[in-house]
Amino acid sequence: MSFSGQPGRRDECPKCRADVHACKNCKHYDPKAYNECREPSADRVQEKDRANFCDFFLGADPSGASPVDKAAELRAAAEALFKKR
Repeated sequence: MSFSGQPGRRDECPKCRADVHACKNCKHYDPKAYNECREPSADRVQEKDRANFCDFFLGADPSGASPVDKAAELRAAAEALFKKR
């Protein structure tokens, strides 16, 4: 699903009717971070899968790769580059 610009608070997925402007769909969402958010200025949100009023919402990467996956991928590439032969 794609939106022109950032989705609004009331936008829903046309297929499953789930809220789009929700923490779990945000680029800052990280279950391992404090308050499950990497944005330090964001207010705490209890229900991560429900629409909210967070001003820091950024749509997640459409590829579905999490920042943790990207970090692991970069680490593996660096290790392969400097590996002794």
